[in-house]
Amino acid sequence: MIDPLLSLAFSMHSCKGVYALLLGSGISSSAGILTGWQIVLDLIRKLAHSVCEDCGDDPAAWYRDSFGEDPDYAKILECITRSPEDRNSLLRRYFEPSKEEQEQGLKLPTDAHKAIAELVAKGYVRVIITTNFDRLLERAIEAAGVVPSVISTPDAVEGAMPLAHTDCTIVKVHGDYLDTRIKNTPAELSQYDERMNRLLDQVFDEYGLVVCGWSAEWDTALRAALERCSSHRFTTFWAARGEPKEAARRLINLRLAEVIRIRDADSFFRELADKVSALEEVDRPHPLSAKVAAATLKKYLPEERHKIRLHDLVMGEARKLYDELSEDRFSLNTPFTDQEFINRVQRYEALTEILQAMMITGCYWGEEKHIDRWVKCLELIANPPGERYILTDGLDLRYYPALLLFYSGGIATVAAQRYKTFAALLTQPRVFFQEEVLPPVLILYPQAVKEELAKRLPGMSNSRTPLNEHIYNLLREPFKEFLPQERLYEECFDRFEYLFALVHADLHEKRGHLWGPIGCFRWRSIFNPQLQITKVIETEIQKMGANWPPLKAGLFDGSLERFNYIKAEFDQFIKRW
Repeated sequence: MIDPLLSLAFSMHSCKGVYALLLGSGISSSAGILTGWQIVLDLIRKLAHSVCEDCGDDPAAWYRDSFGEDPDYAKILECITRSPEDRNSLLRRYFEPSKEEQEQGLKLPTDAHKAIAELVAKGYVRVIITTNFDRLLERAIEAAGVVPSVISTPDAVEGAMPLAHTDCTIVKVHGDYLDTRIKNTPAELSQYDERMNRLLDQVFDEYGLVVCGWSAEWDTALRAALERCSSHRFTTFWAARGEPKEAARRLINLRLAEVIRIRDADSFFRELADKVSALEEVDRPHPLSAKVAAATLKKYLPEERHKIRLHDLVMGEARKLYDELSEDRFSLNTPFTDQEFINRVQRYEALTEILQAMMITGCYWGEEKHIDRWVKCLELIANPPGERYILTDGLDLRYYPALLLFYSGGIATVAAQRYKTFAALLTQPRVFFQEEVLPPVLILYPQAVKEELAKRLPGMSNSRTPLNEHIYNLLREPFKEFLPQERLYEECFDRFEYLFALVHADLHEKRGHLWGPIGCFRWRSIFNPQLQITKVIETEIQKMGANWPPLKAGLFDGSLERFNYIKAEFDQFIKRW
């Protein structure tokens, strides 16, 4: 099932300007902005203090007892201020940052406001309905180069440009903080002016809706506007931090809304803007998730300021894959038939596709400072959850996703000639295998799967290296962006497998016996000697000697003598195979 957030990004990208936002106080909470009711309570405390009384823990009750009516925002302001200038100065303190608050990043546009502004600037969002009084959204959108049309009173509705003719319209249904007519109390929130209702009816009828930061608990009139709308031309997406409360659940059911579970508004809108931007870069009407992930990664790699987002993107996807590899999804009690083997291989490949695309892109374009990202990613997936399920004379098949990532990153580093990254992938991740901790180069190799099982894969019945060839075919498409010519792809694939086998043989020999996995390079060199990677490597060594990049990256202890010994022994081994 497709991730609802990705579904929203696809919908927003393909239907530019069709989705309106409905934003509540949760959008501005991380900026330190109080809600309207919190401001009323604080004003009551100031009023009580001005008459030398203590309003206790329930300022609203004190106000009712003292004045015989529910709190009224405008009347409270009149009681504690003497002029419009005093009133204006008092209200600004709630919404505009002091010097100290600016230094702390408070009462300034948040990541959510800035991400929304990006969507507005690119034309993906043109209408925003908000219950907030602050102007953080306006400031963020103006900073992005768009001057929004703001409707904060019923009078402004009548004079407003049609929604279709503005770059952005912000409808502040409860007013603006510098207007004493803002709505706060239950009575004020129970009904809107008819002019505002007509505008809301139009938006809810004609636009898709993205709801975030709004609980729906207190805003009776806004709930009623949503309930009046009988049409559902476009999907409603409801972003929720926890379990929606009763009022929200009713609206979600009424509008058949897609619920998106989020950590907070900042991360939700940042990720949405990034995914829409990635789709824009990919520029396909129905791009795959893997393409979106790779495009997002390309955006983050070049700039140091994105290092946290890069880490969160890569490790977030790695953690998601790790969780999918649980025994709940891949039961150990299922009879392990030939068909079950094929089914599991195909399921693993589908689950790994996104992270695989990120591994290829990251290892190809990433620099040395990014190596740790790919090492940690591979290490996580190479240590699958649960007990080991060892096939008879074969590999625990749950290492297969790690094997795919290993090949993806390894071939990419060879293609980009990033041998420090190559060496790190082969040797740095720690893989817990039985009672040992080993590098992936000694664990992740296709021949560890029983050949008679691997030959059950489509088209592999006559192959001498069936899983190697299957992986070759599987990775061909994602590598076309980097290696468009078949000959170049073959060369890089063979180079990776041969160097990987040599490193394996080197480490294996230190454990008492020289052995290395055989790859496609063996049979390809038999049928076409011109493609013999062993000879290509020999030529490189003769020209560069100790300056050969894999040696300078630290493989084979950095020793030319050690490399020549291992290569000679391994070449004899594969001739006997």
